[in-house]
Amino acid sequence: MKYNCLIIDDEKVLADSTAEYFNLFGVTAAARYSAEDCRRFFQNNSTELILLDINLGDGNGFDLCKELRETTNIPILFISARGSDDDKIVALNIGGDDYIQKPYSLGVLLAKVKAVLKRFGQAVQTNYSDGYLTVNTQSKEVCVNGVPTKLTALEFRLLLYLIENKGKVISKRELFEKVWEDKFTGDGTLNVHIRRLREAIEQNPNEPKYIVTVWGDGYKFTGENQ
Repeated sequence: MKYNCLIIDDEKVLADSTAEYFNLFGVTAAARYSAEDCRRFFQNNSTELILLDINLGDGNGFDLCKELRETTNIPILFISARGSDDDKIVALNIGGDDYIQKPYSLGVLLAKVKAVLKRFGQAVQTNYSDGYLTVNTQSKEVCVNGVPTKLTALEFRLLLYLIENKGKVISKRELFEKVWEDKFTGDGTLNVHIRRLREAIEQNPNEPKYIVTVWGDGYKFTGENQ
């Protein structure tokens, strides 16, 4: 069965109530309570988005995220009662697309989930290829010098937005509003994703040719690896 959202949280009551709330408002959701439950879920089911708790009874969400990223690039939103900046940075670095702190309002969380589902479900269908970098928006595949490269769903969306505006300087505020759909997203979050994109597609991430910083203004995708 295909769901809109999979919730993985060892707080069973919270996971079940969140899934029930989502289902009431048109977002099909399933709840699972451990890393092993998650693995079993994907044997016969699929989902468009994962809400993943950092603390799990049989492991932690960080390790599970790394495992999931080996086979899927669907959005993964971390949820946690821990609010340290270190946790947030780790979550983004290993392939998470956002970090949501407990306790959360079910209404606010539902709105966030709907926004993410809408955003990643409506990517503009355009392709890019210059002989070194190839981006296929239908399959959501990225190849660098002929080798497939893994990106998170949010990294792919960020790259796609920059490509769609090739040659134009895009402000951080515009990226927050158009890619994250959240004008209050912090600079640190954006910087982490830009750095990860450069590490994924640039020949030398320390001297980027594709994603160029325009100091004081934002970023620009140059194209052609020039």
